[in-house]
Formats: sequence, C-alpha cells, structure tokens
Amino acid sequence: MNMLWALLAMAWGSFGAVPVTADQGTQPFQSITNSFHTAIIQSQKDQVVIDADNPPAKIDPQPDAPVVKGIYVTAYSAGGARMTQLLDLLDDTELNSMVIDIKDDLGYITYPTENKTLQQMGKSQPFIRDIDALMKRLQKHEVYPIARVVVFKDTILAKKNPELSFRNKDGSLWANGKGDSFVNPYSKEVWDYNIEIAKEAAKLGFKEIQFDYVRFPEGFETRADALKYTRSDKSRVDIVAEFVQYARKELAPLGVRVSVDIFGYAASVPAAEGIGQDFVKISENVDVISPMVYPSHYSTGWYGVKDPDKDPYTTIKGSMEDTHKKLDPTKELKPVIRPWIQDFTASWLGSGHYIKYGKKQVEDQIRAMKDMNVDEYLLWNASNRYTPDVNYK
Repeated sequence: MNMLWALLAMAWGSFGAVPVTADQGTQPFQSITNSFHTAIIQSQKDQVVIDADNPPAKIDPQPDAPVVKGIYVTAYSAGGARMTQLLDLLDDTELNSMVIDIKDDLGYITYPTENKTLQQMGKSQPFIRDIDALMKRLQKHEVYPIARVVVFKDTILAKKNPELSFRNKDGSLWANGKGDSFVNPYSKEVWDYNIEIAKEAAKLGFKEIQFDYVRFPEGFETRADALKYTRSDKSRVDIVAEFVQYARKELAPLGVRVSVDIFGYAASVPAAEGIGQDFVKISENVDVISPMVYPSHYSTGWYGVKDPDKDPYTTIKGSMEDTHKKLDPTKELKPVIRPWIQDFTASWLGSGHYIKYGKKQVEDQIRAMKDMNVDEYLLWNASNRYTPDVNYK
C-alpha cells in the first residue's frame, strides 16, 4: 500500500500547483487518475509473477472508456463497401463501437503486416488493404475500436508449425470434424505470437483487444491422452487463465483493455475442465468479460423455458443473474460485463423451436440486461446485417 501512495504522490506531483478553474472542470483530476493508473500498471508488469491462483490487483488501463455498445464486423466488411452502411448505423444510433477481426477464425492476419515475426509464424490475408486508413476512418466517426484476435483455434499456425499444435500418434496434424486445427495453449511461443499481434493492433490505435477461442478444442478431455503435444503439470484451466493473465500484463502498459469471449452457460455451470475454461479465473484476469448469451445456444429447459430462442428476455435475464452470482464474490476483481447478444435468426433449430429475430427480440435482450444492471453489450450477426430501427438505449 505504501508503494501505491508513493505512486499517487508522483502522479499528483506532475500537476503540482495547477489551479482548477470552473472552465477546466475535472480535467486535471482525470489526468491524475490516468497517470496513477499508468504508474501502477507499469509496476505490475515489472513485478507480477504469472500464477492463476494469484491474480494481481486490477487497475483499468482506460478509466475514461465509454459505455460500450457495439457490433461485430468481419475484416471483409471492414475493408469493403459494407463499412459505409455500418458506420451510418453507428452515426445514427446509440451504438458506438466495432469489434473487428484482426486475426480471424482460420488464423489469418487480416491486414498487410511488415512484422517479421508475424510473417514468419502466421500468414496475412489482407481483407483490410489499408489498415491505417481504416483506423483514421473509425476515429473520424468516433468509433471505439476493438480488435478481435482468435487465439487457440488457428489452422494457419498449426499447419505452418505442427510442433505448436496437437498431433495424432502417426505424427499427422490433428483436426476436428470441421477440419479446424487448434494450437497448444501450453506453448509460450503460441502465447507470444498472439500477444505480438495484439501489440501491433494497439499501436495501430485499437483501444481494446478481445481474445476469442481462449480454450482447448471441444471434447478435448476424450483425446488428451491420445494426442502428442507439449504439456506441463499445470491443469488446462490454470494454463488458459495464465495466458489471459500474461496477456493483460503485457498489454495494459500500452493503454489497452483486455477482454475475453466465453460460452454464455459458463456462468451457470462448474468450470469446464475439458476445454480449460473457468469463468471466474478468466474474469479475474481481464478488464471485460463477454459471455456469448445468444438465446439460440441454450437448450430446452434453461431458465424454465421450453425453447429459449423464443423467449429472449427470460433467457438473457437468467444468464445475467447467473453471471452476477458467479462474479460478485470476486469483488474488486470483477470485470465489466459486456455480453454478446443475438441479432440473427437460428433457423437451424428446426420448426417450432425458433422465431425470426427482429426489432422486438433485440430490444427484449437489451431490456433484460438493463433490468439486471448490465449496460454494455455487443451484437453478433456473422454477415454483419443488423436489424434496423432498434432502440439501443
């Protein structure tokens, strides 16, 4: 605690005897807060030992960040004609943020990069041909930019570097039923590769890094002993939590927040040991947690609803109740809760089990979150076609 007061004194001293006038308002005090946060974060980077059971004190690298209400934007949309329509949507509504793919679901880096390490390990697929022009465009429209980085689901990295992935007994690269390969969360080299991408995104001007697929492959517990891969004596849950902790330690000094996407039902069940996701341990080590609470992803009976997709208000409210119950005990380590919600129609559920999603269904989800004191959210539509005339307040 003495160190904290010393750093606060240093921050205060940097403003010395600057008088606060009516015109200045609280600006000097905000600057003091920011300097204090920066000093503590830098101290943490130098001193924190990565340990899933001992998360460091949480200091927000962006205390003046807005209340985020955003949409998902593919790199293809961000670099193409659809971006004009999406910017118009934000200009005309209360929406203020975009989550843009910087490393996508296949593992492609989505813009041209001159970073030798990234070129050597990964592969660029420049859907966004001019990343600097995109960032200037976002700034002009006052968009809060979030970089989405898909971490351990990475077919590109796995094929280029099989030793960083999971291999079958015959040495061939393992892939799931969809043909996707994952890289090994136990690999520090994999950690550093993804964090190098995140650092470049921060330098480009992104305010937050959102990590997705921060986990082992689904059903991994059934094949863990049959595959070849490097591992330690740490549990899968701990190794995933420690990646997140390490990422935040490296990125916070750059002034960017770290967020993580996680299955929505993770708030309602015990830790998923198989894939290595513990809702609480991950949340304790991020600035923002984004549970994917799409009503279509809950099966019959959740929250007392026969078909959750057909009752978005009840489903979202129940998931937020469980989220608060899970995270309230973490106290000062509790992150901002910013769920992903549904703006798509889940017709694959079959006749009688889904409804067409539109203005009412999106607003019902927002109302459920608001009733549970959750003000931030992100809208998901894989094709980036969002419902018009929605009240996003």
